[in-house]
Amino acid sequence: MNEDALRALVRETLARLEAPRTPRQPDPGTLLSFTSHPSHYQYALTPSDGPCLIEPAVQCNHCGYCQSHGH
Repeated sequence: MNEDALRALVRETLARLEAPRTPRQPDPGTLLSFTSHPSHYQYALTPSDGPCLIEPAVQCNHCGYCQSHGH
């Protein structure tokens, strides 16, 4: 592939990516709203300075896993 063919390929690809979205290609950012989904709820547990609630053999590192449904 020579330089001119490569430039044409890059221009064609960029033009295809910049094309407006059709109804069959929705914007991925508007499909889901995570603010109200139950899997994103966090319980109001007090931070522990002792063992982890999920894995008691390990010291709590405040990851937040015990405050959620584990998703």
